[in-house]
Amino acid sequence: MLIILAFIIFFHLAAAILLFVSTIHNCWWVVSPVGREVIYADLWYSCNSTCYPVENSHTTDAGKTACSYAVQATMILATIFCCVSFFVFILQLFRLQQGERFIFTSIIQLLASLCVMIAVSIYTAQKNSFHVPSLQEGSYGSSYILAWISFPMTLIGGLMYLVLRKRK
Repeated sequence: MLIILAFIIFFHLAAAILLFVSTIHNCWWVVSPVGREVIYADLWYSCNSTCYPVENSHTTDAGKTACSYAVQATMILATIFCCVSFFVFILQLFRLQQGERFIFTSIIQLLASLCVMIAVSIYTAQKNSFHVPSLQEGSYGSSYILAWISFPMTLIGGLMYLVLRKRK
């Protein structure tokens, strides 16, 4: 039982780290024009040697602003939900009676998974509205890939908590 518990804690912490890195790191979109330096863009900034705010994040264009705010908010919510579910799991580990399931932890972790899926899906569908036309000829970066990897990890973690029973 101790090995299973250690695996679950490690798995959950790995998912949380992936969420933190994918939310914070500035590599959701990569543009490498010929003869110029590589430009990295994330949800908030575009960076080459200096960083500047992503275009359309402060304009009145409601569609573009709504999409960027939705992705930003759901990625932050996913990270918060993942951290909260870990703390709830630790609390339930010491408070639950033997034989009970970690349902509340599972629900919070599944909400984190849903938020990641929503954020990355919106970014995938609306990627051209996040960047100025000069940055649209790029490719997805490592943070975007980490966000997609964190989706099944949080989903599997939520399902593991759903079937996990507290044993001696």
